Amino acid sequence: MSTSSDQDPDTAFDPSSDGAKMGFADAMSYGDYLHIDALLDQQHCLSGAHDELLFIIQHQTSELWMKLAIHELGAARDALLTGDTPKMFKMLARVSRIFEQLNNQWDVLRTMTPADYTRFREALGPSSGFQSYQYRMIEYILGNRNTHMMQPHEHLPQVRAALEAELARPSFYDEVVALLFRTVDGDEGAMPAPQLDSPHAARDEIQARWKVVYEDIDRYWTLYELAEKLVDLEDYFRRWRFNHVTTVERVIGFKRGTGGTSGVAYLRRMLSVELFPELWHLRGEL
Repeated sequence: MSTSSDQDPDTAFDPSSDGAKMGFADAMSYGDYLHIDALLDQQHCLSGAHDELLFIIQHQTSELWMKLAIHELGAARDALLTGDTPKMFKMLARVSRIFEQLNNQWDVLRTMTPADYTRFREALGPSSGFQSYQYRMIEYILGNRNTHMMQPHEHLPQVRAALEAELARPSFYDEVVALLFRTVDGDEGAMPAPQLDSPHAARDEIQARWKVVYEDIDRYWTLYELAEKLVDLEDYFRRWRFNHVTTVERVIGFKRGTGGTSGVAYLRRMLSVELFPELWHLRGEL
């Protein structure tokens, strides 16, 4: 016996069915639900260059994935605060997979050669990827809170307000550290103050408690699993940054970036940024 899933999709539709008699005009369609027409009308090339469409879609889809990453990180932090560990783990795993998708996108963009890019680069003006406020929000949520990077968003009051609201609360990693101290010490008395408006810097007292966890993983299994999920997330995040550097170097070499940055040199400096430094430095002690 065959099921509908076994049928050829081009012949499975039954025009005599009740659904067909109702008519597609009266029902919400795939395109209606996803607003496909509006979505596909957002690619406005400013030059006649063939590869500009690739460049636009690459960055627009990246922004969509980052929107989802912010959504998932918000849910993960809420789950952490309410003690819903399984949900938090699921959200963190999903964010890692999102960055895997973002990494895969660079392979498509790298099909664009320097000659292709120069045909439309001037049309970009001073616009640059470092102006992405969603990327900034992801960094702020995770703990890399470089307030100097608020400047590209000065002209967007709503964006600035959202970023400032994030800076006013503990980062996701700050909340993880609070859980670490509560679990290992039994309270948060010795916990360092959250670094609200500066990038998280490695602290010996935090690393010491992670060491306790890694040396007794049976006792602290949940914290151990959480730590490894954070390392997994940052691993994908670092790969994304590395692929960004190599793609830019491959396409424009060491020219200055369109937004006025030093281009590859600036991106290489970003490779040294650590989101959860204690979890990486700890490995040399085990």
